[in-house]
Parts: sequence; C-alpha cells; structure tokens
Amino acid sequence: MKKTFVKIVMSLVATVAFAVTGVQLSQTTANADSTMSYSKIQKVAKAQLGKPYGWGATGPSRFDCSGFTSYVYKKAASKKIPRTAQAQYNKYKHVSYKNIKKGDLVFFGGSKSSISHVGLYVGNGKMIDSQNRGVVTEAVHAPWWHAVGYARVGNVVVD
Repeated sequence: MKKTFVKIVMSLVATVAFAVTGVQLSQTTANADSTMSYSKIQKVAKAQLGKPYGWGATGPSRFDCSGFTSYVYKKAASKKIPRTAQAQYNKYKHVSYKNIKKGDLVFFGGSKSSISHVGLYVGNGKMIDSQNRGVVTEAVHAPWWHAVGYARVGNVVVD
C-alpha cells in the first residue's frame, strides 16, 4: 500500500513537472514568435512602393490602405492582422505620437470610431501607405490627413 502511494505521488510530481516545463517552453516560443524584425517589415513595405491603389485590394499587385498593412505584416513577419483599418485600430495597443516606433500603424479619420485610413510608420515623421496615388512614402502629419491614433502590432525590433 505504501509503495503504491509513493508511486502515485511520484507520477503526479513528474506529470506536474513536465506540464510546467511544457508551459514554460511554449511561452518562450510564443514570445520568440511575437518578435518581428523591422528591417524585414521595411523591406517588404518598400518593395511595394509605386504599386497602384485598388479599393479592397490586398496585393500583391495593388493595394488599398489596410490591404497594404495586412500584406506587409503577413509577408514580413508571418503575422495576420485584421483586414480593415478600423479593425486594426480596435485590436492593437494604442501609443502616443511621442512614443511611436518604426513598424507602428498610423490611423486617420474623423474620430476613433470612424477610422478611414492606415499607414505604416517608417521613422522621421514619415509613413508608407496606399492611397489614391498608390503606395507612397509621405509625412504622417500631411495637411490632407487627420491623424486619430497610433498602434503597436507587436514586439517589432529595430535591427
């Protein structure tokens, strides 16, 4: 009876130890998977410069604004992000303009509940976006845009 009890306890301890180790390994893997390289994101975004605008287009030959940002994150970081600018705004953690980083999303529209455009921040007050002139690099605070907010998709490492 005592030997059986000891075997049961030892089996339980081993099971818990393996379970905890498995959780730690999967969390480490998840953290590694969530780190994205800005140089890859920038490379994919820049490769789209000059491609034409197409309403509802998701690439690779033409893009609308959120189709462009979705395409870039999927191709460069294997990260699937929501399809529309409003859904992207709603999903991710918002940051202030003074805390914006390369790779963050920049949102425009009438208000936080009426987002109509999104671009990808590339530094120095500029973004790459797809709009009526196609995929271009332009100032975030251009007079024709009303910036509503900024969001961080994940852990983008500037490399």
